[in-house]
Amino acid sequence: MTDTLPILDLARYRDAAQKSRFLTDLRRAARDIGFFYLVNHGVDDTQQHGLQQLARAFFALDEAQKQQVAMIHSPHFRGYNRAAAELTRGQPDWREQFDIGAERPALALADDSPRWQRLQGPNQWPAALPELKTRLLAWQQAMTGVSITLLQAFAEALQLPASAFDRLYADSPNQHIKLIRYPGQAETGSAQGVGAHKDSGFLSFLLQDQQRGLQVEAAPDRWIDAAPLAGSFVVNIGELLELATNGYLRATVHRVVSPPADAERLSIAFFLGAQLDATVPVFTLPAGLAREARGPDSDPHNPLLREVGWNYLKGRLRSHPDVAARYYPDLLRDPAAAFSSQH
Repeated sequence: MTDTLPILDLARYRDAAQKSRFLTDLRRAARDIGFFYLVNHGVDDTQQHGLQQLARAFFALDEAQKQQVAMIHSPHFRGYNRAAAELTRGQPDWREQFDIGAERPALALADDSPRWQRLQGPNQWPAALPELKTRLLAWQQAMTGVSITLLQAFAEALQLPASAFDRLYADSPNQHIKLIRYPGQAETGSAQGVGAHKDSGFLSFLLQDQQRGLQVEAAPDRWIDAAPLAGSFVVNIGELLELATNGYLRATVHRVVSPPADAERLSIAFFLGAQLDATVPVFTLPAGLAREARGPDSDPHNPLLREVGWNYLKGRLRSHPDVAARYYPDLLRDPAAAFSSQH
């Protein structure tokens, strides 16, 4: 078994002579490990380097400026969190971060509206860095384009129509960006930059700097490093795509180890999910592929819901208990009843 992630070249998907082999490599990588490097993805290097510089400038703002856009002010789970504010499997992650989603107006909700509809709404933007909004939203659109291209490639790799997944994201996909700074390990007694977890959506893309830290559980208790590779994204499968393919595509546990005391790590993550009002079906695969499907691997303590809005809200409530307590106290009083009644 390899100790490195496979490298996939998206230019091969656009080349008629290489497309078939690319789809085979994509299907194998997504089934065997669920993680890979993506190169020649089409997102401009200059745009990405500029965004990384802006992210560093954001984290260099003083605490008061960052707290003006703290997530606690947003019922939509948008904004800044200081280190140890977010939890993974109940333990604090030693990273500070800034979250944005699709820039859409908040919905006017009735008393009986599904609570997940409150997830839609505007982002918070730091007044001290007005260019951050323009740059991040432009990158969000570029990444959405890459994501949709890759989803179409996955559909073809599974011998489905290229448009098979289109109706799940349609014209309002769940777009989520995280700017993330991991401080050096000396600032905490824990090595948990972010704890072991799976991503919940369709596809995740990570733009890394030069500092190592991301690790992938290639097999039980066997971790391999996803070392930085210039010009690439690290891409992984989310749980909803695993669910939609009955476990043929693999959502893999991963974590980030804190950098050493004299270093820090900057990452920018993009997540593409289905639109919030979608329900994820199980697609019918050709017989040969269906026999290789392993069924989705759902945590009994945090079961997957096919209803995308409820599934996403459940994850947000677990990760950000302070925001949950302020804006969703009714769901916290009896979460099992609240979510079990939705499917």
